[in-house]
Amino acid sequence: MLREAFDRSFFIFLFLAVATGAACYLELGTGAFGAALADDLALVGFLVPKLGAALLVAAFVQVLLPPSAFARIMGDESGIKGMAVATAAGTVTPGGPMTSFPLVTVLRDGGTGVGPLVAYITAWTTMGLQRVFMWEVPLMGAEFAAIRFLSSMPLALIAGSIAKLMPKARTAEAGE
Repeated sequence: MLREAFDRSFFIFLFLAVATGAACYLELGTGAFGAALADDLALVGFLVPKLGAALLVAAFVQVLLPPSAFARIMGDESGIKGMAVATAAGTVTPGGPMTSFPLVTVLRDGGTGVGPLVAYITAWTTMGLQRVFMWEVPLMGAEFAAIRFLSSMPLALIAGSIAKLMPKARTAEAGE
């Protein structure tokens, strides 16, 4: 487990954090460095409980729904129907990345195909209903929100279809 946590990407981000922190300290001084560090620690303190709760939700979903359910509904063989189900699920998934990506991981591990996964994430980012009702309708008006939402509807299916055409996706589907 530690090997997975401290993989190459961890060390790349660690190097970038040290390099940008050193640049901030050298260029702007201790005051700016301390303020940036305090802001970052506050952000970590804000995100860790939300991430923990989202991971618990994802774990419970994974236990409640057998992996075969995901593979049957949204597997590689599910075609446009699987991508439509994934699009609907992405549209109604509330919250930010701390909520959606643990669920994406559960879907992937449960046998959801590449096309439906891409459709889910695309729908979540472009058509999230909570953002439509909380931000777009109050700030931009119902007419604009409806036009934007309806014009975004085909995007998830298009993105999922393109993903299925990618060489790596075709290799994964063939079981190679």
